[in-house]
Amino acid sequence: MSDTVAFTAMEHASRADYDLVFEHDGQNIAHQADRIIGWLRMMDGDSPYQVSRLEHCLQTATRAEQDGADEETVVCALLHDIGDVLSPANHSQVAAALLRPYVSEKNYWIVLNHGLFQGYYWMHFYDQDRDTRDKLMNNPHYQACVEFCARWDQVSFDPLFESKPLEYFAPMIGRLFAREPGAHL
Repeated sequence: MSDTVAFTAMEHASRADYDLVFEHDGQNIAHQADRIIGWLRMMDGDSPYQVSRLEHCLQTATRAEQDGADEETVVCALLHDIGDVLSPANHSQVAAALLRPYVSEKNYWIVLNHGLFQGYYWMHFYDQDRDTRDKLMNNPHYQACVEFCARWDQVSFDPLFESKPLEYFAPMIGRLFAREPGAHL
């Protein structure tokens, strides 16, 4: 980028400075899907599971599509663990924050809470309450999150499962992130 703003503190900026900043932001947004695909590729490495983290995501999305989920939900299934690239300790929240401007409240809530709901399958091994998710039982998306985990997420560590390749899902990612942020609300 050859042009830069004139200010060194935001309080001293002009409209022209912010026009330049917003133009740059718009270019970044235009290439967001490509960056996301790059992050997914980063998940194709060593893993303690029988499949890579990328393969887990591909399996989850493939299962969602095979069950007849709409395209937005399929992309959410693909990206539900993308937060592992940036912050494994709160991967669900990172993935949900990435998706929030582009997806329904239901899909946002499922991605945000899927990590807690997956605890149903492992928390009891560590003397924790596997039913912790039940504190959210009154949420209208509770059952959808239970089903997301049961039907698509927790079963997607199978080295024999034939998932669709990342290239198959790339146009879907492009369409989702081409949406006007917040326009679906």
